[in-house]
Amino acid sequence: MLPFIDAHVHLWDLDRLAYPWLTPPFGDDGPNGSVAAIAKTYLLGDYHRDAANWDVRGIVHVDAGADPRHALDETRWLQAMAVADGRPDAIVAFAALDDPGVEALLAAHAAHPKVRGIRHIVNWHRDPQRSYTPRDVTLDPAWERGYAALAKCNLSFDLQAYPGQFAHLAALIARHSDTPVIVNHAGMAVPSDPDGMAQWAGGMAALAALPHVAVKLSGMGFAFRPWDRDTVRDYVLRTIELFGPDRVMVASDFPTDKLFGGFDQTLSAYDALTTDFSDDERRAMFAGNANRIYRLGLAL
Repeated sequence: MLPFIDAHVHLWDLDRLAYPWLTPPFGDDGPNGSVAAIAKTYLLGDYHRDAANWDVRGIVHVDAGADPRHALDETRWLQAMAVADGRPDAIVAFAALDDPGVEALLAAHAAHPKVRGIRHIVNWHRDPQRSYTPRDVTLDPAWERGYAALAKCNLSFDLQAYPGQFAHLAALIARHSDTPVIVNHAGMAVPSDPDGMAQWAGGMAALAALPHVAVKLSGMGFAFRPWDRDTVRDYVLRTIELFGPDRVMVASDFPTDKLFGGFDQTLSAYDALTTDFSDDERRAMFAGNANRIYRLGLAL
């Protein structure tokens, strides 16, 4: 069995922090559909039960959508968990990059030893049922100023956006080559859009052309519902082709991806779809790249 560093995990304690997106009432009209099935506390023990059949060597916790006012509280909680339990091995915290006070928050996050990066979900789409934000904040000068501040704190950026935003984002990211970027969820294609897959391929190619950009294989259900390994075969293999096996990380996105399938189903699909790659390439995609990119320093 391949060693696995899970490059995208969420934990939440609904009795500790507020998570607006996990708070009822739940509807089916948002970008994730109804999230009622996962709207319960999910801790390290729950993750390890889901991942019991895999050789998990480390996990990267990515901001879990807590109320923005609790961003630093989430980091403090996770840092204390890492001290007590040894995991998570890295934290990607939340900060709204367009906030005038973002530099102080970035510095406060970076003061915690496990913090490696920041995520600010910026998915904007003309269809309000798909959009996570009311406007494309990445076009604002304030957002780029916040993005530029990441390098001052030695922070990477987890990019969750839609392909329609990738052209201008690639130009912005190119201007800041000292900030490593990790594209979330294989770029979140929107196949139902006119030329949606072509737009995804073109946008991903623009991002992949930048050597400081990597990508995660995760979140297949955001693009394809229902999905199985045959449904996503071309999507996964094209992603690897664009970025190369040295800039691809396999990730579970649990428990969010529970909305779309089980842990074993998800990881087994990535395992099967990468069987034609060499052992070294597979070890890189399943563990080595996450170890390097997120600066974990784990012995594999």
